[in-house]
Amino acid sequence: MESGTKNKLSDRKFLLKWVIPVFLVLAIYIIQLFPAWIEKNYSTHWYVFISRLLRSLTGWLPFSIGDLFYIITGIRLLFWLIGLVWVFVKKRFTWKRLGLGVLGVIRLFLWIYIWFNLAWGLNYNRLGIAYQLHLKTEEYSTQELSELVCDLIDTLNTTRDALGDSTYQYPPEKASLLAAHDAYEKAEEKFPFLEYRRYSVKPSLMTAVVSYAGYSGYYNPFSGEAQVNTDLPGFLIPYITCHEMGHQLGYASESEASFVGYLAATNSGNTFFRYSAAFDLYLTASGELYRRDFWAARAIATSLNPVVRKDVRAYREYIFGKQNHVEPVVKLLYDQYLKANQQTSGINSYNEVVGWLIAYRKKNPLR
Repeated sequence: MESGTKNKLSDRKFLLKWVIPVFLVLAIYIIQLFPAWIEKNYSTHWYVFISRLLRSLTGWLPFSIGDLFYIITGIRLLFWLIGLVWVFVKKRFTWKRLGLGVLGVIRLFLWIYIWFNLAWGLNYNRLGIAYQLHLKTEEYSTQELSELVCDLIDTLNTTRDALGDSTYQYPPEKASLLAAHDAYEKAEEKFPFLEYRRYSVKPSLMTAVVSYAGYSGYYNPFSGEAQVNTDLPGFLIPYITCHEMGHQLGYASESEASFVGYLAATNSGNTFFRYSAAFDLYLTASGELYRRDFWAARAIATSLNPVVRKDVRAYREYIFGKQNHVEPVVKLLYDQYLKANQQTSGINSYNEVVGWLIAYRKKNPLR
């Protein structure tokens, strides 16, 4: 009788430890093959509930609970590595202990993978903004790219003049973070699918580390929070915040989050937000134009007004000041992460927002 009870308990443990997580991973893999189902059932229904619940739980806190989770995890990993070294030093190593440790790590990663996908990751496989706006990105010509850059420069010059002269002080980062919520509320009037509820956007607690790694912001799928690197020049904060909030709304693709951030910022009625979006996207579009036609890009850039040029110099000084040997490694790892999540262009997928802008521009002239 006791032997039978032990066998049942053993079976239950095996079920909980391996059968259930492996089954869920397989189920997630199968679901990923059906983007239309994900769009209809997950991204616009289940995920909306999950994300709002997470933001309700974390939004009221003045600091990032997700960053604390990362910090604690990093400390625990450090102690685990120290313990592993100690085992070897004390010659307590056994293959059985190693096997159990490896199995434990595999099981942990299975559950992390499951939570990541259920809480957000399935959005990598949705139909997304192309389906919602009936847009189709195609190969675009250098002429179309040049026209886009010219339009962005017009927006930059106009909005920057409207803000004031070179003595104008950009709003503090905290004000920009809060105003981003208003931007989405305004944009929702034109794009109902941009409905954003339960605000949860925080300054990163790891600003120095994030800046060193070369990131402007990030979304934490485990806490539902959007974190912004407030070490950035102030004129970039509004658009970066709108980008990260785009991730919160379920746009996992970097190019789609950038485009959604553009829609929110440019339809916000906030001149500073329009300037910030145009500035970031000008950097992206002009960078591509420089690669295609250096002299044309250089000639077009001369139409930037002096105050905008000053901000471009400030941005470049910031970037050059943060260059280090770690950033390329981090970006290589992130490139592989993006490719593993259906973004075949990897880190270059950020630049694909240019395609979205040109496709949208054909239907709606840039303002």
